[in-house]
Amino acid sequence: MLALQGDVREHERALLDCGARTRQVRRASDLDGLDGLVLPGGESTTMSRLLQVFELLTPLRAAVAGGLPTYGSCAGMILLAREVLDGRPDQLGVGGLDVVVRRNAFGRQVDSFETDLALTGVGQVHAVFIRAPWVEATGAAVEVLATVPGSPGDADLAGGCPAAGRIVAVRQGPVLATSFHPELTGDHRVHRLFVDMVKEARS
Repeated sequence: MLALQGDVREHERALLDCGARTRQVRRASDLDGLDGLVLPGGESTTMSRLLQVFELLTPLRAAVAGGLPTYGSCAGMILLAREVLDGRPDQLGVGGLDVVVRRNAFGRQVDSFETDLALTGVGQVHAVFIRAPWVEATGAAVEVLATVPGSPGDADLAGGCPAAGRIVAVRQGPVLATSFHPELTGDHRVHRLFVDMVKEARS
């Protein structure tokens, strides 16, 4: 678990319930021997700055590029994207996903919402979106796992935001990302999917 900022404890509880052992990552040496890494939800610009302060950005980039299974939720998805729209000019990411994401795409905190959606490899899930990003574009190697239900242009979700049809979960090889927060619902199937990805990489 990257533990510089964000909802670290919620992710840890979900991983523990899936039978995984967890370690909090705050410095480069904490990456030694890890089988997988979770980048939690939080505030992506703050996390970006802290990665630089703690000299973690370069080691994390190398680890993810080297094939370390990684899961990012919300802010974690932003950190994993190759390009971020509406971010700060000095905001730096980890990379690992050939996607373009729009930061705070669904609106401000008051525009947070919940909906049910179909997630490939998991099934129907209840998704919680809090100042969430969405994926605007994907590279050829990226698998789209979930979109907001409805047709593009619908304005009946997220306080009138045209959210329907937007991409909210993706996978590229050993890297998984969701713009929603499965760690907040008590349904740990997304974390179980990630744990299975880690086991697959180990074997």
